[in-house]
Amino acid sequence: MPRVTVIGAGSWGTTFGKILADGGAHVTMWARRAELAHEIDEGKRNSRYLAGVNLPRDMSATPHLSEAVEGAEQIYLSIPSQSARQNLKALRPLVAATDVPIVSLMKGVERRTGLRMSQVIEQELRCDPARIAVASGPNLALEIAREQPTAAVISSISQETADAVARRSRNRYFRSFVNTDVIGTEFGGVLKNLIAVAIGIVDGVGYGENTKASIITRGLVEMTDFAVAQGAQPETLQGLAGLGDLIATCQSPLSRNNTAGRLLGQGYSFQDVVKQMEQTAEGLASVAPVLQLAREAGIQMPIVEQVKRVLDGTMDPREIAPHLTTDDDDPQGERTQNGQAGSGGALWRSLQRALDQLRDGGRRPPRD
Repeated sequence: MPRVTVIGAGSWGTTFGKILADGGAHVTMWARRAELAHEIDEGKRNSRYLAGVNLPRDMSATPHLSEAVEGAEQIYLSIPSQSARQNLKALRPLVAATDVPIVSLMKGVERRTGLRMSQVIEQELRCDPARIAVASGPNLALEIAREQPTAAVISSISQETADAVARRSRNRYFRSFVNTDVIGTEFGGVLKNLIAVAIGIVDGVGYGENTKASIITRGLVEMTDFAVAQGAQPETLQGLAGLGDLIATCQSPLSRNNTAGRLLGQGYSFQDVVKQMEQTAEGLASVAPVLQLAREAGIQMPIVEQVKRVLDGTMDPREIAPHLTTDDDDPQGERTQNGQAGSGGALWRSLQRALDQLRDGGRRPPRD
């Protein structure tokens, strides 16, 4: 059996380990806490993060990083974005002499530098960026761990790397599509978290479906404007890493970012929300660096701006209405700032490709 490693045993890391094991790989999990590694290794459970889920027999775990990566053909990273560098420094000497693909399951922007996670990986591991891939999509961990069907996109500047990771990251309930737009794929996974926080806030306040639908729709415009300004392809934001992830994250109580926003809307302070969250809500840490990048690119992001004001305590959550914010009273078009209008046709083609792939039995990784 091919051997793969997942670094990080939270809900998403453990779930992706299950995906890989159910796809025919022997998976070694690295868990920081020895007791969690023991539970996964011996009990085939992760009761803290995936209560009630039985893990495959072909999953093992260890608290020793060198033991975890020994013999791995692919390495998947599922660690908090703000502590990624620290973990990567420890990983660097263990992979320096290899050329195995490094796959980021992380969805964040480094607060201090504004770098995407693939850029942090490249810097800290000092590896060829063609070895790096990122995975993103509408992937709520608990639903997938319960084997509810879904899909993701695997992106790398190397088509060969993307295809190899996509072939490994698939099974009867999980399909992987591919693209080479790493910038769009990563920023889609980051930006949807910020919109999900906004949705959580208005949900906590008690606003209804009209408000949420307006914010989701205009949020996709903000996501596309920002990502394209950074070098992404607009079509990527209409795919699994953009619209697909946005819908899943905004509508589900399983979303950590949605939950964090809901607590803010109910009147909890930012510090209280952080204390109540068992796992990291990446959107909270990404707001400031994303807004800094947006200002540098001349992109307006009224939804994210108002989320920041709520986080800072300078705006009452009940006053949040970012989709109503304009510079003046002149009517504005729905087109994005980069001139791309939302395309139902493109979205339908993406959905049709997904259906075709499922009917094809997943024999080859399709394009996203």
